[in-house]
Amino acid sequence: MISPTTFLLFAATSMALVLIPGPNHLYIAARGLAQGRSAGLASALGVEVGTLVHIAAAALGLSYVISQSATLFAVVKWAGVAYLVYLAIRAFTAKDGGAERQPPAQPLRAVFLEGVLVNVLNPKVTLFFLALLPHFVDPAAGSPALQVVVLGLTLLVLGLISDVVYAVAAGALGGRLARRARTLRYVSGVVYLGLGVATAFAGRR
Repeated sequence: MISPTTFLLFAATSMALVLIPGPNHLYIAARGLAQGRSAGLASALGVEVGTLVHIAAAALGLSYVISQSATLFAVVKWAGVAYLVYLAIRAFTAKDGGAERQPPAQPLRAVFLEGVLVNVLNPKVTLFFLALLPHFVDPAAGSPALQVVVLGLTLLVLGLISDVVYAVAAGALGGRLARRARTLRYVSGVVYLGLGVATAFAGRR
């Protein structure tokens, strides 16, 4: 199906891209700092489940439809912006349980679902699949949809490895700073707000 040369080139390109800190890494780091390693890992898994949604959408052609429709793209973009701003507001306004205590931890299931939503509602991921994957898909080599799935899963695996590293590192750092709950909340809030601003300025091209 996909030639070994093409696959290795795609893997190398993907590795270079996932090594560059991006919005997903910042989100995972924020969760790890705020709530520890378990929350960081849960958010990392959620982000990559969101990647599965993007893979399915790309394989079905929905990503192309969204990228070509100004209305649909705007809906996805502003839904993502609104959700990230909501997370920022929640972090800024959470009540402390005391000077030396962190606010109540979110259930890991909620953290996981947040990771899914943050990635699914990120229009940059949709455009990433459109900008990168088509260059490595050869219609003469077999089903384009199947090639998209294989390449997408390769990207997912590489991304998951990178995400886990960020989650573990942020969790360790968050544990050392556990007594500075207010500082951690504000750091998380600033990260979420920054991601919302970046998403708001994401273009269609």
